[in-house]
Amino acid sequence: MLRDRLLALVLRPTAPPVKWGVVTAAVLIAAEVLLVHLLKRVAPDNAFGAVFLLGVLVVSAGWGFALALAMSLASTLAYTWFHVVEGSGSLAPAVTVFLTLALLTNVLVGQARLRAAEATQRRREADSLAKQQTALRRVATLVARQADPDAIYPVAVTELARGLEVEHVTLLRYESDHELVVVACTDIDPNRELRVGEQLSLSGDNVAARVYRSGAPARVADYRDATGTTAARLRSLGLQSGVGGPISVDGRTWGALVVASAQSAPIPPETESRVMDFADLVATAIFNAETRAELKASRTRIVTAADQARRRFERDLHDGAQQRIVTLGLELRAIEASAPADDAGLHAQLGDVINGLSGLYADLQELSRGIHPAILSRGGLGPAIKTLARRSPVPVTLELDLDGHLSESVEVAAYYVIAEALTNTAKYAEAAEVAVHAAMQDGALHLTIADDGIGGAHTSGGSGLVGLKDRVDALSGTLEVSSPAGGGTTITAEIPYGTTR
Repeated sequence: MLRDRLLALVLRPTAPPVKWGVVTAAVLIAAEVLLVHLLKRVAPDNAFGAVFLLGVLVVSAGWGFALALAMSLASTLAYTWFHVVEGSGSLAPAVTVFLTLALLTNVLVGQARLRAAEATQRRREADSLAKQQTALRRVATLVARQADPDAIYPVAVTELARGLEVEHVTLLRYESDHELVVVACTDIDPNRELRVGEQLSLSGDNVAARVYRSGAPARVADYRDATGTTAARLRSLGLQSGVGGPISVDGRTWGALVVASAQSAPIPPETESRVMDFADLVATAIFNAETRAELKASRTRIVTAADQARRRFERDLHDGAQQRIVTLGLELRAIEASAPADDAGLHAQLGDVINGLSGLYADLQELSRGIHPAILSRGGLGPAIKTLARRSPVPVTLELDLDGHLSESVEVAAYYVIAEALTNTAKYAEAAEVAVHAAMQDGALHLTIADDGIGGAHTSGGSGLVGLKDRVDALSGTLEVSSPAGGGTTITAEIPYGTTR
């Protein structure tokens, strides 16, 4: 590590100003001449050519080939001067050897500088790629966790700006063929950010308009050449160029992710692909959110339709078959009253029929309660839960904290959760007691049904809890079952209710 730092310091990929190189060369030549002059007093027969090569090495390492070549010639002249003045042996061979060594040193050090520059460039590219991958990973993590798109938008623009080391990033959504809106924006200068919710025009020629028309990445090299009010808005912020990529969701161009620069230098050519990496992640988040919303809406429609069908069936049963049974019973009572008092067989037969109709009426009444809990419409969830507790064969302890009516879908879901739990407890749990807790808190209805039975319940297979879990999920709620063997069963549910009615 220390060796690499020293090499980077000596073999600098970018040379300092030439004037400093000239000054350095002059100082080195002077110092070398002085040093050799002093050394000659100690060893007059030595040429000390290595001293003059030191300056060539330093200048070659720090500056370009031209200055290094000049330094090589200057060092050769100095070396020659000492040979002439001091009369140190044959001149031509010595100068030839020295000049060859100086030029060779110059070439070798130049090659080393070139490799150092390439290594520095590769390191910068690797660092840049690593930074981009880290930024992508942060956004991808949010997408994988199924975070809400509104939470992903600001993170995406921030991480894209950080990963590409750009000044300005905007996430736009196309509202129509003529208009788009700012969804998220970041800029190193807070005063230059576009406002979230700001509406912009698609008229004219700008990056967003090109992306919308082509459905592909686009760039504007100079906003001075762009037209329209949006381009004028960007110019007013001091932005000079831009690159954008489409956010495609389910075959449509939902929006655009745009990178902009306030510098005169062009945006690097590989920026489009980097932008598309983030645009694809944002598109995935939006698609996932829309799919979840559609699934939830579909479930809600199915549950609502089932509830309405149950209500119609219960109403038809109550107003039709049950009322008909009551009428038939009354008519039979009238016939029984008019029958001869001494015809005991006829009275017995009529009594059996009337009792059968009464039993049938009771059975239909019990069936209608299971089809749709009418008590919810009359008294609300609290009285309905109390009715379930009274009917339960297993003693029930109630703890209710309910205030007012909730929406019908929430009350029906809660009713069926408790009814199914109590039914399962009576059938399978071998419990001595069951506790039911229902409370409205923080915008959600919280339910807990816990028994002291044998446990072992689950939500898979043919359990009635499967349908209840789907019903609760359709209302954006959660239902969980904890039922260790021998440890009793606890069912917890949380159903958002929004507002009461």
